[in-house]
Amino acid sequence: MTHDLTTRALVMGILNRTRDSFFGPAATYELDDLYRRADQLVAEGADLLDVGGVKAGPGDEVSEDEELDRVVPVVHELHRRFDAPISIDTWRASVAQACFEVGACVGNDISGFADPEYLNVAAKSGATVVATHIRLRPRVADPDPRYDDVTKSVLGFLRERRQWALDAGIEFERVIVDAGLDLGKTAAQSLELLRNSSTLAALESPLLLSASNKTFLGVMFDLPVTERREASLAATALGIAGGCRIVRAHDVKGSVRVRDTLARVLEVV
Repeated sequence: MTHDLTTRALVMGILNRTRDSFFGPAATYELDDLYRRADQLVAEGADLLDVGGVKAGPGDEVSEDEELDRVVPVVHELHRRFDAPISIDTWRASVAQACFEVGACVGNDISGFADPEYLNVAAKSGATVVATHIRLRPRVADPDPRYDDVTKSVLGFLRERRQWALDAGIEFERVIVDAGLDLGKTAAQSLELLRNSSTLAALESPLLLSASNKTFLGVMFDLPVTERREASLAATALGIAGGCRIVRAHDVKGSVRVRDTLARVLEVV
């Protein structure tokens, strides 16, 4: 499946099979809850479904076996039920490979390909990958991130990680980049990266925006996590207008409406 991302962004619906998701309303550890939410996201217009079994931030240890148990059967069942492409949100090459074998076609790795086998596994599977900027690593608190120029640093990192993917044999069109808002950034740094989406989009790889209900929105606008819907949609609009072409979202219905409105505007331009 291919998509023209010139003027139309894709909306990636979030499916968390975790017990400790930061966004409680989207917590779907129980399988019945997860499949109901998947039905809802597809009905609301999700172009992709992103399945994760371990949250990005600090929390209880989740072993490789536990992560496999959480996500592989889910990916298999979602692939059976829906035509929407499936993304696996993992930084473990073994988990990515197992999910590619049962139907996932995107590896969404927030670690910046820290697992040395990740890109080889993706290349052999013909999968698309997401290169995400992170200062340290997943599951580790980063309370005082400092950069001389956060946008310049992120650009350099993403160029490097994209080259890693190309060197592993992954086609240019199959490398997505993500600035990693909240991942080793202060709220102000994340907001700066959002404002500079057009600079990041100039890398000419599809730019993924993951801002939905995130901490930087709560800090900048004094909003608890359950009251960040409008701020998230505003971030979505700003990101798409700046060149983001994949939007990872809890609120798929709202994000699709924002996307479709902006698509009409961009088509006219």
